[in-house]
Amino acid sequence: MAVEERSTRPGTDILIRKVDSHVTALRAGLHGPELELAEQLASCLRELVVSTAQASAADRAQVRAAVHYFVLRRESRGRLLSVRSLAAAQRLVNRAAFQLGRPDLVVEGRPGRGGGSAATDAATHS
Repeated sequence: MAVEERSTRPGTDILIRKVDSHVTALRAGLHGPELELAEQLASCLRELVVSTAQASAADRAQVRAAVHYFVLRRESRGRLLSVRSLAAAQRLVNRAAFQLGRPDLVVEGRPGRGGGSAATDAATHS
């Protein structure tokens, strides 16, 4: 019997499911720029999870922390993230993308602010 070798670690699927589940919940209450930002952050996080599946433990931990920050809704009231929480998650996710050498995954713009440059913000705070 041939054994299929997995190209990802077991935690990869779990992290992606957490992101997907959270975005599904956000779709019920967010609209417009806030929902678009949440979708972009989720896409970035999925790509970071996949691209660091075989990376060092430190890199995987950084991505795991970004996923948990996005999913746990620490600044939320009820079930949904506030705009402020999404902006905080955006800064953290962008910082992780820069530190992991993936500036192509940086999420631009902020809800309610006419599309400021997140790339500039992340570079400034690094």
